[in-house]
Amino acid sequence: MEQTGNEGVIFAILGLTGLSFVIVLLIVIFQKKKNKLITKQLEAQKHFERELVESQIEIREQTLRNISWELHDNIGQLLTLAKIQLQKISDQDTTELNENLTNILNEVRVLSKVTNPDYVSKISLEEAVSLEINRFNRLNYIESSLTMDGESFVINPKSETIIFRILQEFFSNTIKHSKASKLSVSIKYEEPKKKLTITAEDNGKGFDPTATNERGIGLTNMKKRGHLIDAEVNIDSEPNSGTRLSIIYHQK
Repeated sequence: MEQTGNEGVIFAILGLTGLSFVIVLLIVIFQKKKNKLITKQLEAQKHFERELVESQIEIREQTLRNISWELHDNIGQLLTLAKIQLQKISDQDTTELNENLTNILNEVRVLSKVTNPDYVSKISLEEAVSLEINRFNRLNYIESSLTMDGESFVINPKSETIIFRILQEFFSNTIKHSKASKLSVSIKYEEPKKKLTITAEDNGKGFDPTATNERGIGLTNMKKRGHLIDAEVNIDSEPNSGTRLSIIYHQK
């Protein structure tokens, strides 16, 4: 009788052990499925956000393309016609006006280039940045400089365009908001690592990067653009201490 009781206890323990094992196994399976579902949801969210940002960029690029065509084909032709008509007038007082028209026409041509995604994709990144830097200096917007270090290597054209647009957004913020007198840009190539490091820095009034203002939105846009090409985009700034942008990109 006692042996039967012991056997019952053993069977009960084995049963509880087996039940515990089944419960643990079910919990593990459930957790794995839950983690898999969460991972899928995160991937779907990331994919949606990537598609959204890419769509926004495509819309902006098409808008820039339209502006470029308008500058080149419409305004450019009108200025050229005005210059030709002006040259037919023999009045010496028109000399300065003629020179001004020539300068305006040249600026429109340069602007139509840097806003045209098709043109930007055909030239190197340093050439595109150099066009902007030279334009800033020529128009006395801000004292600007560009330095390059290392042997350049081929970068994916889409990545080059996105990097250039990030820089353009930074330049725009500097000129419009920073009240800076100087802007310096550095492009560094590291050939063995296929690593590209770009820094852009101004000596303006700076700002609080955590503030939810126009600049905060601009910083978010720059980071989203960088995320599309797996580039690290950082902005360091504080009031009265200027602003520094860094872009780190690895060519795959």
